[in-house]
Amino acid sequence: MGQFKFTKGSIEGLYVIEPICIGDNRGYFMETYNYDDFKKAGLDMVFVQDNQSLSKKGVLRGLHFQKKHPQGKLVRVIKGEVFDVAVDIRPGSKTYGRWQGEILTEDNRKQFYVPKGFAHGFLVLSEEAEFAYKCTDFYYPEDQDGIQWNDPALAIEWSLKDGMEPILADKDKISQGFADLKRQQSMY
Repeated sequence: MGQFKFTKGSIEGLYVIEPICIGDNRGYFMETYNYDDFKKAGLDMVFVQDNQSLSKKGVLRGLHFQKKHPQGKLVRVIKGEVFDVAVDIRPGSKTYGRWQGEILTEDNRKQFYVPKGFAHGFLVLSEEAEFAYKCTDFYYPEDQDGIQWNDPALAIEWSLKDGMEPILADKDKISQGFADLKRQQSMY
């Protein structure tokens, strides 16, 4: 029996993955990744890099992607809660420009697989969150690009409550709009 429940997302290629957690009065145990189980579910990728970040409430990271070295990402929250978002930026895709969001928490233990060809970002909803993810390609700082998190063409329904203003990195404050990305993609 596999150690995961795989649910296809609303956009082709996205998956919500729920590890089976075994617990008792001592705590719990779960697998967070198993190549054979993922392969049986149709997710036959190789991960080459693991990353982890700590962010405080209101931090919004994204929407990021790499142009020449696109990354598939298997993301999860170790501590806290985030609203995680993937935007389809695959030219020619029937869902181009659509997004899917998932609440990931330390308690629900859900993972979100975001394949190559998607922009990705997340908003921290708890006081702080530890976020971990596996990548199918290495990080190349010079290759990273982004889309404005609040671009009206995407209409992402971020979980901003009570007038919360997101805390952004300088690079995310000046990211391009979705229309700019579409123009760039039409050139190649």
